Amino acid sequence: MKKQRSLVGSYHTLEVIKKVDFGVYLLSDPDEILLPARYVPEDTNTGERLQVFVYRDSEDRLIATTEKPFAVAGTFAALRVVATTSHGVFLDWGLEKDLFLPFSEQHQRLTVGKTCLVRVMVDHATDRLMASARLEQFLYEPDELTEGQEVNIVIWEYTDIGIKTIIENRYLGLLYRNEVFTMLKPGDRMTAFVKKVREDGKVDLTLRKKGYGEVQDARSVIMNKLVANGGELPLTDKSDPAEISRLLSMSKKTFKSAVGGLYKAGKIRLGSDHIRLVAEE
Repeated sequence: MKKQRSLVGSYHTLEVIKKVDFGVYLLSDPDEILLPARYVPEDTNTGERLQVFVYRDSEDRLIATTEKPFAVAGTFAALRVVATTSHGVFLDWGLEKDLFLPFSEQHQRLTVGKTCLVRVMVDHATDRLMASARLEQFLYEPDELTEGQEVNIVIWEYTDIGIKTIIENRYLGLLYRNEVFTMLKPGDRMTAFVKKVREDGKVDLTLRKKGYGEVQDARSVIMNKLVANGGELPLTDKSDPAEISRLLSMSKKTFKSAVGGLYKAGKIRLGSDHIRLVAEE
């Protein structure tokens, strides 16, 4: 007989079949799942359908909530440690019942207040939700990625040469430190572009479009910064790369290409120690 798919760890739209003093029961054949009264929308009646998140309570019973956790089963999130036990730690994931991260699923011991990127998962032996910080086991060979492709990423952790990321919830990616001009934190989500898919399966990423698209983006950044700073910036093609990075979050090479294009287009004037926005007539 085919095993029924677990409801735990995801959203479901379920019918209200019974109202009681302490909440309502929702139909999920063959189970009835309690939605406690504090989560029941006002004026809810039997026959209505509600979208709920399903998990197990401290007594191992299926239970529903209309609150939204920071992540569902099969996804990644940066969560903060709120308690420790002899078997692991508990993480705040936005619900009343905290999420358990056992020591066996940690690379290093975590203490209260620390934040780490984890994957929310269902322990199929117990049908309970838990977390794992051993993320490599959930990642695959990047057989569906191509150079230049725009992808969604989650920041994982810093290394000596760059920042490890999770691409599209499936692949390992790397942003190089010398190409990132802003502070990124574990759990930050953004779009990036595939720079190169290596033969060893590693994926190099960039936060800017390659070539002409990158320069076009940089021109917009410079123009917006000029407007925000009263039409002038204390930068030239002789400026220190660190100062360009601090003010504009881009490399000096990209800055020079973008400034050259803006100058040729008559958008800016070049001074000995500044660039200035050309006023529209």
